[in-house]
Amino acid sequence: MSGVPVRLESRTYRSIELFAGAGGLALGLEKAGIEHLFLNEINKYAAATLVRNRPHWNVLACDIAEIDFTPYRGEVDLITGGFPCQAFSYAGKKRGFEDTRGTLFFEFARALKEAEPKVFLAENVRGLLSHEKGRTLKTMLRVLDELGYHVYEPQVLKAIHYRVPQKRERLFIVGVRKEYRKEAVFAYPKPFDRVYTLKDVLKKGALYDSDVPPSPGQKYPPKKREILEMVPPGGYWRDLPPEKQKSFYLGGGKTGIARRISWDEPCLTLTCSPAQKQTERCHPDETRPFQVREYARIQTFPDNWEFEGSVTEQYKQIGNAVPVNLAYEMGKSLVKLLESIDRVTL
Repeated sequence: MSGVPVRLESRTYRSIELFAGAGGLALGLEKAGIEHLFLNEINKYAAATLVRNRPHWNVLACDIAEIDFTPYRGEVDLITGGFPCQAFSYAGKKRGFEDTRGTLFFEFARALKEAEPKVFLAENVRGLLSHEKGRTLKTMLRVLDELGYHVYEPQVLKAIHYRVPQKRERLFIVGVRKEYRKEAVFAYPKPFDRVYTLKDVLKKGALYDSDVPPSPGQKYPPKKREILEMVPPGGYWRDLPPEKQKSFYLGGGKTGIARRISWDEPCLTLTCSPAQKQTERCHPDETRPFQVREYARIQTFPDNWEFEGSVTEQYKQIGNAVPVNLAYEMGKSLVKLLESIDRVTL
């Protein structure tokens, strides 16, 4: 991945990023040639991560409710953000924008209402599709329509198809202001043919020019370590001796329990903690969770992207991030969308 932005000769597209976290989405969009007017992140450690790595970025470390977006009307091309998914109260059902008040989606929608960017990108977990039997997403799409946006069909993108060695899925929602709908041309990024593995990302090769550097990381307690010592690469609790399987079966029997990743497969989706019972992510050779820098590489962060806060906080930031390579591909699609509007309006 080149660090050189791909810019139009005439202009650079400007964005506002909300709920920016540790910068996975922002970094990918920057690599696609998008300039950030400002980024908002309320978590002090994630905000400090952004400032440490990009001192020139304008990071607003505050509650989004405190931000007035009206000064950016006519100044911003794109608003992006991965707002946390919250249930709405459906008592009103027909109040649209007001139905979402009190949720972070309301703040995202308010930013669109006040700043009126040409395009927006919202991303979330796949579960938003089925949240409240689909009513949550339906409410969001109705609000976005009422705010003057044509919303393209939301799509779940699998990170493994975009140079990310991880079985992570994210839901992307892209919209364009209705006055540009006829001119606008948008397509989600096409998947790559090659699927990268854990070896591709932790060892020197196609994705990185060196082996992953050592870093701090969590350790397993003695009992868990004893169990995982018996699990082969690519295996999980069913690969344990019969007498050791019983407690795992009674505990729900999920395939993520006592799971050791192999070198020759993509990693399972990273979580905010590498040693949770239901979502084990054990190193292929060593009986330990993935270290911080290994976690970051699996999310395709560059090695020089440093994370602030405790080790626990760093895992949380990385686990919540949009993989950088996936964000880069989405960024290129957004640039093409904005260019298609410019060809007619400039």
